[in-house]
Amino acid sequence: MTKRKWWQDAIIYEIYPRSYVDSNNDGIGDLMGIVSKLDYLQTLGINALWLCPVYETPNVDSGYDVADYYKIAKDLGTMKHMELLIEEAHKRDIKIIMELVANHTSNKHYWFINALNKGRYRDFYIWKKGKNNGELPNNWMSSKTGKSVWTKPKTDDEYYLHLYTEAQPDLNWSNRELRTEIYSIMKFWLNKGVDGFRMDVINKIAKAEGLPDVPTNTPFLYGEMYFENYPDVHRYLKEMYEEVLVHYPDCLAMGQTSGVSPEQAYAYTNPSLKELNLFLQFEHVNIDYGKEGKKLEFLPKEFYDSIMKWQTGIDNKLNNTVFLGSHDLPRTVSHYGNVSDYLKESATMLATFQLLLKGTQVIYYGEEIGMTNVNYVDINDYIDTRSRSTYDYRINVCKDKVVDVEQDLRALARDNARYPMQWNNSTFSGFSSVKPWMKNCNNYEQINVECQLEDNYSVLKYYKWLISFKKTNATFNIGKIFPINDKLPEGIYGYRRVYNNINYSIICNFEATTVDFADETHQVSSLYGVEIDSNYIKLGLVSKLNKIKPYEVKIYKK
Repeated sequence: MTKRKWWQDAIIYEIYPRSYVDSNNDGIGDLMGIVSKLDYLQTLGINALWLCPVYETPNVDSGYDVADYYKIAKDLGTMKHMELLIEEAHKRDIKIIMELVANHTSNKHYWFINALNKGRYRDFYIWKKGKNNGELPNNWMSSKTGKSVWTKPKTDDEYYLHLYTEAQPDLNWSNRELRTEIYSIMKFWLNKGVDGFRMDVINKIAKAEGLPDVPTNTPFLYGEMYFENYPDVHRYLKEMYEEVLVHYPDCLAMGQTSGVSPEQAYAYTNPSLKELNLFLQFEHVNIDYGKEGKKLEFLPKEFYDSIMKWQTGIDNKLNNTVFLGSHDLPRTVSHYGNVSDYLKESATMLATFQLLLKGTQVIYYGEEIGMTNVNYVDINDYIDTRSRSTYDYRINVCKDKVVDVEQDLRALARDNARYPMQWNNSTFSGFSSVKPWMKNCNNYEQINVECQLEDNYSVLKYYKWLISFKKTNATFNIGKIFPINDKLPEGIYGYRRVYNNINYSIICNFEATTVDFADETHQVSSLYGVEIDSNYIKLGLVSKLNKIKPYEVKIYKK
């Protein structure tokens, strides 16, 4: 058997640095704060840290507007702090994964400032004149802001393209000199000891020649057909592999690839094609997202079917990256669980459902203690640029009711994922001794690390057990996966993991009702084997044989 790469069995922990730990009491999380929690992360059992952007930035879009790829953001620390974080993490066998934001830069990057003056970096960006009748270069609209993707500087006769905010001009990957600069940036950080990259919107770097209009009968005119998974992206990624990745064989290349099909994902990650190692797709987490940020009904069956589609895709050959939460999503337990009545139960059921799936696992910070959505009442508490633009667009353009927009923001806003980590029950949740850069959630006195470390039946203790259980059972790393297609009761979903004649069945209740799990024709033991554990048992609750309680997960072995 070919030796497995470190990332194939890894449990990655994603951190939003500004919100993890404030070490110097300025209200902003920083790199030294992360260093101070490495022992905590080691005991949790994670293998790698994925850091959201730490580069110098004006911070218009949460650091995804990079002003200098070779410098650390001043409010996060210094290069020496970054080097120390890499060193100390490696001492604990924890890898470091950085963001590679290479589809766009900040408009404050010196490349763009030079481009505005029509200097040598002009062609690092995508410029186009308006149409003869005074219209914009094309009719593309941003799916993130609801506005045109073109801006013309006052001193210029051309527009520049920005798929995101106007502060994030898109880079021109058809320019070989630009690509060489990106490869140099990658080598710089790999030589610092970084173990890999999460490549932000990497499947959008190639644009259609001529940038044609979207057909006018296309809903919303978003234009993805001309830049999302466009064929030239594979040429660029193969070149990146040859120029950089082949020289760093243990480097992880994990691409954010929205809008892919399983076949397209395999084209990115098939090892023989030499492009990426892992892909991030979003079908399962976006099933209840409507247009313009509207919240749709969450249907567990639709969610489960999407998960299984990707888990079993290409005859079990897909290298999935498995996640339920991230910096772009609401909190997992609020999104899919029941915060009001079954927080512990649903948080641990969802964790088990996720972590025993096939693929590289990603846990978002705070999930291990069941952090929830913020539930802000005042719209001014939302500070994310996407939240603000969504609110403004729906109120002023769509003419939606304020109450409906606010309700959808409480459910789906990215702010839900970005507020400070809850370490203890002190005034600012142990994140800082001063007012944080972003408003706390109001439940930190009940949901925090310190109190859960002292509780043998906490969500945190369950995560530690679950991670250890996964790591010590090869079936969950190497085994194949099969959906359980038996006639399970409504709201009950499961899958099997199979390896070397060992068969585990994971059965989950996504509903707030107790269900009879066996009758004369549905004998649990003959189908699934012996029940070896349940989140209810681990939480000190009563689990009943042949019944499955609200948000309970049962693990069987045969």
